[in-house]
Amino acid sequence: MGAAYYRAESENGHHIDDPSEDALFMLIEDLNDSDNTFAVIQPDDDDPAWFTSVAVVDEGGYEVVRRDTTRREHDVVTETSIDRIARDLTIWMAARDIPGRPTQHTSKFKNTA
Repeated sequence: MGAAYYRAESENGHHIDDPSEDALFMLIEDLNDSDNTFAVIQPDDDDPAWFTSVAVVDEGGYEVVRRDTTRREHDVVTETSIDRIARDLTIWMAARDIPGRPTQHTSKFKNTA
């Protein structure tokens, strides 16, 4: 069975379906500058509308790319804190449109006072 929403996969082939923030932390922590230099997280479908990647930078730290074609977003940052990367990516991915995921509904309360 594949991922329900998205899949994280590192260069060495390690993958995690629907990774939690902690799982992303461990995946990023396992990256190195020789044979496992990057990880990609994207919806588990044929033509994903968004993706994010984390790559080891020669000078130390990580380059984080976030791209969402439906929202015309493309962001590239360098970060040294794996904890911050995992948290930020988890929040960013939660805001993406993912086919099959229930849509978020908001209520409009009428003020009767």
